[in-house]
Amino acid sequence: MTSHRILSTFAITSLAAMTLAGCTPNNPASGFDGSIKVSSTESECKVSATEIKAGNTVFNVTNDGSQVTEFYILAEDGLRIISEVENIGPGITRDLTVTLSEGNYKTACKPGMVGDGIRGDLTVTANPDAQEVSADEQKLREDAQTQYAAYTKDQIDQLVTATESFAEAYKSGDDDAAREQYAPARLHFERVEPVAESFGDLDPALDAREADLEEGQEWTGWHRIEKDLWQPTAEENDGKKYTPLTDAERAEVADKLVEDTKSLQEKSRDLALTVDQIGNGAKGLLDEVAASKVTGEEEIWSHTDLSDFQGNIDGAKVAYDVLKPIAEKKDAELTKDLDKKFADVQQLLDQHSTDGTFVSYEELSEDQVRELSDAIDSLSEPLSKLTGTVVS
Repeated sequence: MTSHRILSTFAITSLAAMTLAGCTPNNPASGFDGSIKVSSTESECKVSATEIKAGNTVFNVTNDGSQVTEFYILAEDGLRIISEVENIGPGITRDLTVTLSEGNYKTACKPGMVGDGIRGDLTVTANPDAQEVSADEQKLREDAQTQYAAYTKDQIDQLVTATESFAEAYKSGDDDAAREQYAPARLHFERVEPVAESFGDLDPALDAREADLEEGQEWTGWHRIEKDLWQPTAEENDGKKYTPLTDAERAEVADKLVEDTKSLQEKSRDLALTVDQIGNGAKGLLDEVAASKVTGEEEIWSHTDLSDFQGNIDGAKVAYDVLKPIAEKKDAELTKDLDKKFADVQQLLDQHSTDGTFVSYEELSEDQVRELSDAIDSLSEPLSKLTGTVVS
């Protein structure tokens, strides 16, 4: 959901343009002191350089304000998101490693993680010092890109089929069937969530939570239906009696969910992701777990958070797996650590499921929630190094 989590880690762009013809700069900082400094406050988004050289760049983003913030690199149109780093708390610094080709871009800080953000211009110029990637590594990069594109296409195709079945059950009034299908269908969405977040308003149309709606924003998508299927008491609904959707309203919201999901399928057909985007996407999915799954905020009515948790972990693991042959050649200890940490998280998740069906998140004790949170924190640290290692 766009307003409270990653807007996008993936750009929908030409693969040829983004691979920089198989070149990478000698200096990942593109001629600077190792990184581009970014300071985000409630009123400013200060970027230490507005012109850099093509290639790998590390944006060192510090939240000097009092609200949680995010930082984005956007295409020149200001709509397509090249990469981002999210959930940066006050006083926290996070790094974003991204590979940029020549062209004009925009930067944006989003204090409070709402609105269009505080924007600026970024120019990327030619890099005469670029160094060719070896033929062997270029082959590994192309393999990773091909494998991840195939995975993404398969998951979105399955999402469309599952969403159509879910929507039909909901429209027909078969609430038991709809509730049964809700989490399994969303699992496909959670595995490739950053893809939806690449397309501007498509992600909030599909996945916005009620708590994240901005003034005047129409509420549609999965969580609108979730609330209607697991209807809250007045106490759970800010003291107001919940009014169920009419048959006509059900049909409208269900049809729009299917329509938006098919739009995602259509827009992602020519998806081309670079290895830095895949790596940043893996970390973004893990941040998503920490931001809303572990807290129980994602599925506030159905309490199917553990299924979403599994989907995000699945997506992050696949992204890591396709990049592992590259990372292993450069830092074998990092890949060993990541293998172990992913296995640890999966082992904990498996304790709460039977034949792939998870218990309600409400059934977890505080100690079990803390155990999951600690495992995610432990995985997050080495995973944050993956992109930098792969593009180095």
